[in-house]
Amino acid sequence: MNKILSLYQKTAGYLHHADGLPLLALRLYLAPIFWIAGTNKLAHFDDIVVWFEHGLALPFPWLMAALATWTEIIGAVLMVAGLGIRLISVPLIITMLVAIFAVHWPHGWQAIADPGSFAANEHAAEATQRLNGFLGWLKSNHPDRYHYITEFGKPVILNNGIEFAATYLVMLLVLVFQGAGRYVSLDYFAERKLLNK
Repeated sequence: MNKILSLYQKTAGYLHHADGLPLLALRLYLAPIFWIAGTNKLAHFDDIVVWFEHGLALPFPWLMAALATWTEIIGAVLMVAGLGIRLISVPLIITMLVAIFAVHWPHGWQAIADPGSFAANEHAAEATQRLNGFLGWLKSNHPDRYHYITEFGKPVILNNGIEFAATYLVMLLVLVFQGAGRYVSLDYFAERKLLNK
């Protein structure tokens, strides 16, 4: 038992020097997600404002759309640099909470409809049945089109649940509490410089 404990402690000691890598991985995973979301909002800003006002019934739709757009764009850049990570993660968490409760909550957990999952909502089985029916009809009547549609993978039904937004929220919470990561962020070097003064 002592040998196992000793081996565990040695391994933990070695891994301690690389403990910034998982945080770097989280940041680099989140950066393109927020960049794409933010730049898409910017490209269709007027439509986003209308959707925020009439589709989601959010107050101050222009302001909310601007805040969400620029939080995501600036957040993506800061994620790559590892700069101000704890600070930028807070408004990104707020953005995810708004997305969860204003957009995705009525659709349950699943992002993709899977009737076999314990988290499936009442529409998942019907959606999958309809998709399979359509694919069966397409395969029988238009095999060339069926092959075209299924060549790169099986089509799925988007359920639009909270799964992705909740996952990003958890990742952002890790960054709030753990920071940007040792050796792999500008935050690390800025904090060292401040502490040395």
